[in-house]
Amino acid sequence: MIKEYLEVGKVVGTHGVRGGLRMQPWSDDSSFLEKAKFVYTGDKVAVKIISAKAHGNVTLLFLEGIDSIEKAETLRNKILLVKRSEMSIPQGRYFIDEIIGSKVFDADSNELLGTLSDVSQTGANDVWHIKKEEKEYLVPAIESVIENVDVEKEVITIRPMGGIFDED
Repeated sequence: MIKEYLEVGKVVGTHGVRGGLRMQPWSDDSSFLEKAKFVYTGDKVAVKIISAKAHGNVTLLFLEGIDSIEKAETLRNKILLVKRSEMSIPQGRYFIDEIIGSKVFDADSNELLGTLSDVSQTGANDVWHIKKEEKEYLVPAIESVIENVDVEKEVITIRPMGGIFDED
């Protein structure tokens, strides 16, 4: 579902003593945040970005008004958002937040495989959690498996690897 606000990551710690934040990015390329002007807190309050830079597996953020380690600590474990209308998101790209809840279909049989309930970021590739009734299936989110993601219609089509959805 296309959302007005998109979750971009979680503040996992501080950086230095001048209010820097370490944010775990929830995208495959956190460099897009370097072009953003604002992030939003959970209550949709805009905070101006002074700088954002990918740094290993985190993004280092410096925000206006957060100029001490004490102020930075108040944001620890908080989810940060961006406003979709303020971002330039390339065609065919999406945020995890937008695809959770999408129906997942087999690209060949059109069988409903379940609903995307969660995404685990493993480093090598994301793993999609697809739930159907009481069962959960783990599917690697790789190019050879993912056929199409339609964020607006909340529909995903995949070509699952053999054995994942086979009945026991």
